[in-house]
Amino acid sequence: MTERVWNILVESFPKILLPGLKMTLPLTVIAFSIAMVIAVVVALVQFAHVKGLTQLARFYIWVVRGTPLLVQLFVVFYGFRAGAVMSPFWAAVLVFSINEGAYCAETMRGALESVPVGQIEAGYCVGMSYTQIMRRIVLPQALRTAFPSLSNNLISMVKDTSLTANITVLEMFNATQRINARYYEPLALYLEVAVIYLMFSTVLTWLQRLGENKLNSLGTRRARHA
Repeated sequence: MTERVWNILVESFPKILLPGLKMTLPLTVIAFSIAMVIAVVVALVQFAHVKGLTQLARFYIWVVRGTPLLVQLFVVFYGFRAGAVMSPFWAAVLVFSINEGAYCAETMRGALESVPVGQIEAGYCVGMSYTQIMRRIVLPQALRTAFPSLSNNLISMVKDTSLTANITVLEMFNATQRINARYYEPLALYLEVAVIYLMFSTVLTWLQRLGENKLNSLGTRRARHA
């Protein structure tokens, strides 16, 4: 590695990391939080077999999972001209929330269906309402079961935010493209941004394992007291 390339990497590192902290992470956190709300609602609709809404939920999942995320970004931002009424950042939040909500909804639906029917029947036997059963028995267990898959979705979303560079969101990949246009060192610069994405993913992976261990220990304590 030449001294010139090294100097470029040192100079560009904070210029790439800062958009990651100011754009990539907030985009991921906000979009994933909204996506989880969508996922739980859509999963509960399917789990309860609500007439009419179940078909609508399945249609939503079918369309979103069957089309590329990049195409969805272009359709919303350019096709529906969302960029005229909101910033690229919030347009990206909208698309990522809808997209991730569909994938997480299927994860949540599978987790809900994994809860033994006998526990639901036991809830009715002790006089609990359907809402109480969902809130106190089904959802806590389903969220614990779905936690690893949902965590993987979150990590994937961090990396997928690089696609928002195509709708002018100034996140890490966009910042790298701009720096590369000035110095034209694509290999070094793109490897640098890849390392930064890897850093973010590693931290989230560590948090995922910490969360799984916490949930496992909690489940073990409850089983002992049962």
